[in-house]
Amino acid sequence: MKRTRTSEFGTVSRSGHDASKFYAKRIYEDVDSVGKEHSPIIDENQPSNLDVIHCADSRNMDHLPDRSIHLMITSPPYNVGKEYDDDLSLLEYGRLLSDVLRETHRVLVNGGRACVNIANVGRSPYIPLHSLVIDSARACGLLMRGEVIWDKGASSGSSCAWGSWKSASNPVLRDVHEYILVFTKGSFKRTASGENSIGRDEFLEFTKSVWRFPAASARKANHPAPFPLELPRRLIQLYSFVGDVVLDPFMGSGTTAQAANMLGRRYVGYEINKNYVEQSMRLLGE
Repeated sequence: MKRTRTSEFGTVSRSGHDASKFYAKRIYEDVDSVGKEHSPIIDENQPSNLDVIHCADSRNMDHLPDRSIHLMITSPPYNVGKEYDDDLSLLEYGRLLSDVLRETHRVLVNGGRACVNIANVGRSPYIPLHSLVIDSARACGLLMRGEVIWDKGASSGSSCAWGSWKSASNPVLRDVHEYILVFTKGSFKRTASGENSIGRDEFLEFTKSVWRFPAASARKANHPAPFPLELPRRLIQLYSFVGDVVLDPFMGSGTTAQAANMLGRRYVGYEINKNYVEQSMRLLGE
């Protein structure tokens, strides 16, 4: 197989690609040097309880030992006035994210991944919550692996965004996308292997940085802001092996657990709303 390497004009193929020339550039001088491909194998642990949703605050996941979770998928509350939101300042909201991500870093195995679905809010001014998540995750020691733009335009209404109509005086953008931010702990590779369940066509599609599928119905999910089953399904297929343990620290309506169950993974969740916990367990048949 012919190997490719970093080029001034880019490369069409990346089979056996040698990117050492790129990573030797000065842009990487101040980037954390952890995450080497050949990180040592570190012992993993297993939670004493699996396939459970704890009615507890995920800022303290003391049910979980260190290095016991293979994949975290979540969508934190956006702090915009939903029934489950607290009215937090931006500083307080950042502390909430940091506390949960710090616990996530503790419980992830070496090479474990953390995936956070987030949307930006507001217009005057616009508040980029995704950058707050990125800053918080990096401060907790997580390394960013990439981001997916979830294009949910197919399920967006046809109404115009607020602002001036057909005028440059105050046009306001209407978001039809959200972010899925992907981080890793320690190593970019999983230091322990397992059975994959993803096929060729799924792998080719899921490794693209733009995903297109509709949003979930809040009414059907009986939750103000559910994400669709397709979102955790793709992440679980792409970033975990069969039998791995998947964590959602803001479990909500139980979608992450449902996807994990469906794909032969184990799950652990945290949710402070007792009604949502009971609803999720009924959904899961527990």
